[in-house]
Amino acid sequence: MTILKPLLGWEGFLLAVLIAIIAANAALSPQFLTLSNQINLFQLSIEKIIVALVMTFVIINAEIDLSVASMMGLSACAFGWFFQQGVDPVAAIGLCLLIGVAGGAFNGWFIARVGLPSLVVTLATLIGFRGLARVLVEDRGVSGFPQWFGDLGQKGLIGPVPFALIAFAVLFVALFVLLQRTGFGRKTYVIGTNRDVADYAGIDTGRHKMIIFMMSGLVSAFAGLLFAARVGAVRGDVAQGFELDVITMVLLGGVSIFGGAGSLMGTLLAILIVLNLRNGMALVNITGHIQTGVVGLLLIGSVLVPRINLSALRRRPQKEAT
Repeated sequence: MTILKPLLGWEGFLLAVLIAIIAANAALSPQFLTLSNQINLFQLSIEKIIVALVMTFVIINAEIDLSVASMMGLSACAFGWFFQQGVDPVAAIGLCLLIGVAGGAFNGWFIARVGLPSLVVTLATLIGFRGLARVLVEDRGVSGFPQWFGDLGQKGLIGPVPFALIAFAVLFVALFVLLQRTGFGRKTYVIGTNRDVADYAGIDTGRHKMIIFMMSGLVSAFAGLLFAARVGAVRGDVAQGFELDVITMVLLGGVSIFGGAGSLMGTLLAILIVLNLRNGMALVNITGHIQTGVVGLLLIGSVLVPRINLSALRRRPQKEAT
């Protein structure tokens, strides 16, 4: 019963919407349900959905990380720069992941230790990380990466299933267990609900937030490397604007923008909705600008609908009392 209970709420609504979108897409396009299209559906947005998983932790913790897409770009461009300098590609991957951890720690220190708002800090690093990416590659495109690196993003690892999709599945399971089944996850919810209460309970909230932002930086850097592998080239504008889709997926999944509520299962359902919606629109030749507009409307709705529902619930006891 406890397993089915979430399906009676927002997650149940998302599941119904997802089924309706899949049915509509299948009716409008005979190519929609083909195996190649289903893999392509994930492949074209795999970096965004990987970052959405860790963004769930950030927002449940009552913070925001606007710098994730810029960190993806910085990681990808750093790999291109290291490659141009003759650094071994495996070592370059390790260095790029360390850059992600360092960038996350930079955000976390100013947020958790200095006490600055995460919106302000990560807006600044959104600009800063993107600027560093452009400094590294200037206006040039860097390509010619090793074949094995390109294969990670372009070829199937298990049959037609690419490495990035397998990485997404593994990461989802690992983060689901971490959030829903461990003390770390419980602390994430408690801090997001009320940081003062968490402090009084003896939780080191500063350390916890530092870890979450370091996780965000690491996963974003990993996603940037996957983007470089899939596209086969990097430029200073890699992943620019991706943060809109990432945040939309998380908020649409029922994660409260005020923290303390939500789940990775909700995020997964929202990911599937956004991917199927974009894919369906692409199959019927709806342009990318309109697709972005629809995603923007989803972002607005994902914030407004829960607030409207909460207001209705608060008014109900008052009416019953009268």
